[in-house]
Amino acid sequence: MDHYDKNDQDAIKHLLEQGNDNSLNHEEIKPQKNKKNKKTHVSVIAFMIISLVFGLFGGALSYFAMPLLFPQNANNQAHNNIQIQTNDISLDAAAAVAEKVMPSVVGISTEIVYSDFFGKRKGEGVGTGVIVDKNGYILTNSHVINNGDMSSFSVLLQDGRELEGTLLWNDPVIDLAIVKVEAQDLIPAELGDSDKLRVGEYAVAIGNPLGFQFERTVTSGIISGLNRTIPISNYESIEGLIQTDASINPGNSGGPLLNRYGQVIGINTAKIQTGEGLGFSIPINIAQPIVNEFKEKGEFRKAVIGIRGVDVEQYLHSFDEDLGVDQGAYVYEILADSPAAKAGLKEGDVIIKADEKEITNMSQLVSKLYQYRPGDTVQIEIVRNKEKMELSIMLGASTDT
Repeated sequence: MDHYDKNDQDAIKHLLEQGNDNSLNHEEIKPQKNKKNKKTHVSVIAFMIISLVFGLFGGALSYFAMPLLFPQNANNQAHNNIQIQTNDISLDAAAAVAEKVMPSVVGISTEIVYSDFFGKRKGEGVGTGVIVDKNGYILTNSHVINNGDMSSFSVLLQDGRELEGTLLWNDPVIDLAIVKVEAQDLIPAELGDSDKLRVGEYAVAIGNPLGFQFERTVTSGIISGLNRTIPISNYESIEGLIQTDASINPGNSGGPLLNRYGQVIGINTAKIQTGEGLGFSIPINIAQPIVNEFKEKGEFRKAVIGIRGVDVEQYLHSFDEDLGVDQGAYVYEILADSPAAKAGLKEGDVIIKADEKEITNMSQLVSKLYQYRPGDTVQIEIVRNKEKMELSIMLGASTDT
């Protein structure tokens, strides 16, 4: 990730110069003793007072009359008087959000067994999660549970209980996971609507930065940007992210990003280590259908088209071939009896759109499919032999893409 250093700026100096006003005559004025000069002095004062009164009256008349005479000025005045409503956000907003959501935030500790030159070794990771159902369903990042490649993990509740966790589902492409603990009557967080977010809105993050020593740390800021993309490898990236300047550090991953109502609007996933105030969250609306299906059915069935593919950019890097496009999802395998096979999709096709949504890589295609359920129909646009064509695919259900 790029590193952006802040350059020091020269302080702006405000120079105050005194004694250089040449508009005044500093000669000494001696008082005159004759009555004529006194009357003249009084007349001058009276004239100044009358002028001041008429000047104020004229200014007021101009202020109120000009909009009537010149409608454009009236519009400008009305525009300048627009009042910005802050919805009563106060300095205590973070405290209120924390009080509401803190019981729903958990710590996740993973034990990882890996091999190196010295043999098998154990490692430990720490992250955060948020309770989304009273019966023990917890939403977190896929990378918090090491994308499923760990020996065990435990969940630390606010009341001090540490329970063994079970991984039910995860997807590294969108970096989300659902885990479960055997507990009941837990306090679930309220989920918000990330599609309604606006840049500049208030935001609060809760998590375990740098480990349990600083568990359930609360930080606040604003929504700094929407629909951001960050790379996670040479050919992979996470897209559609929420950017925030609320402080996020390693250990915050999997924790909630919240709005002023204490509703979860995102799951914190990453930060740019070399920058300040550059944190990113997965919009909660991506996770909503997954959470809802687990709550209703105890499982989640992903909608799929039944292909294996790579980014066109990655394919062109390995093979000197003219596909007719330089972006999209290149299909290198069609799974047997899959929706793709039934719809007439072929190996070598490039998917460039899904329901009018541009597809530039495989990650985008995978993320797009989370908006559908098995049995839904999606219109895709492909490039085959450098020619565009459209296909209609009824989605199936599988753990494959």
